[in-house]
Amino acid sequence: MSERPTALVTGASRGVGAAVARALGPTHHVILGGRDEGALADVAAGLPDARSWPVELTEVTQADVAGIERLDVLVHSAGISVLGSIADLPAAVWRRTMDVNVVAVAELTRLLLPALRRAGGHVVCVNSGSGQRANPEWGAYAASKFALKAFADALRLEEPELRVTTVYPGRTATDMQREVRRQEGGDFEAEKYLQPESVARAVLAALTAGPDAHLTELTIRPRGGHVN
Repeated sequence: MSERPTALVTGASRGVGAAVARALGPTHHVILGGRDEGALADVAAGLPDARSWPVELTEVTQADVAGIERLDVLVHSAGISVLGSIADLPAAVWRRTMDVNVVAVAELTRLLLPALRRAGGHVVCVNSGSGQRANPEWGAYAASKFALKAFADALRLEEPELRVTTVYPGRTATDMQREVRRQEGGDFEAEKYLQPESVARAVLAALTAGPDAHLTELTIRPRGGHVN
């Protein structure tokens, strides 16, 4: 078993999750959570001490986390975004959005709490600018991200031996953002957005704060670009 501290990162097959995994790679044994086994294997191959953890996050059970006895870092980066007006989005979209963006986060954290407690670990929720401000057509996604903030705030108070950080990135140059721009009917302009590596550095800043410091919230926006 690795003597490095252990980090589990969801959504690690691409985008922000993969960037966070690579940022942690030099110092941590990284467990890469996601559904795309091939993409996870590619990320793992580029890290000195990592393994894939292919899983459907909305269906995680105790058996899936068996063997994770001690967990120093848990980064929730997986998420979905479906845009549409409140008048148009059916209940199924709301349920799926909440299930992936909130319920799966809460359940995975619950299952891993014993391992996190043993390590005095750190939970990071990668939120969104939509977790601070709701815009038209973003109701379901924003509601899920406001709920994710509430989850993190409650966890921080209930588990005082853990550190819990919410990171609020603005628009980031990922496949998810490309799909968002398609839904908005706009162009994907990667140079105007945050890079995934910049968000990963913000996560790393929270994780590497001194033992006397607890960075509870970090907001990061594109320089001179989009705000939300």
